[in-house]
Amino acid sequence: MIRWFYYVARFIVRIILRVCTRWKIIDLDNVPDSGPILIVSNHLSLADPPLVSVSLNRKAIFMAKEQLFSPKIIGYFIYGSGAFPVHRGQLDRQALRDAQRVLSDNMALVMFPEATRSKNAQLQEAFPGSAMIALRNKVPILPVAITGTEKLVDWKSFFHRYSITIRFGEPFHLPLADGKVSREDLVDSTNSIMEHIAEILPAEYRGIYVKHNEQDETEN
Repeated sequence: MIRWFYYVARFIVRIILRVCTRWKIIDLDNVPDSGPILIVSNHLSLADPPLVSVSLNRKAIFMAKEQLFSPKIIGYFIYGSGAFPVHRGQLDRQALRDAQRVLSDNMALVMFPEATRSKNAQLQEAFPGSAMIALRNKVPILPVAITGTEKLVDWKSFFHRYSITIRFGEPFHLPLADGKVSREDLVDSTNSIMEHIAEILPAEYRGIYVKHNEQDETEN
């Protein structure tokens, strides 16, 4: 449940971004005003979740690693800011149920498919959780590309007013699996999600997904 300090935090984060960075939002009109949607983004910095949250034109719930919810007092504020925990590297049925509830309530759910920050600012191999949720709930997926937040390594970074850009791609659907979702379906769907993110990232951020996109650009 989103609590009052969610709105206070949004206000403060907006001020920090506008004063301390060159914050740019691109193609915000690609974000549907209503209805369920799974928002997927690359992950460069601890600043990414609040950046996505304040850049959206609607409320969003985040799936976050369970370590962030300890101790309990920290967990209280993270829950109240619109997030729920997931255990990385395993099938977390409670997280899947929480995700289904969010989407069933016609809300936006935000995930970082890589599940951790990239150390070199390039896309890393993603976990299949986002693909599983999208396939199970048959919801559209909105790719998001973040650049610049990898430079925000500490509070001193904000004095440099680095350029930070968040770009929203066009929503898309994964092909529906014929019957039960297989491991191969999950791999293909996960790659598809990451390729959509890579398409709206500069080439130097695409990491292991760069070759596929370079091939597409050559053919076009």
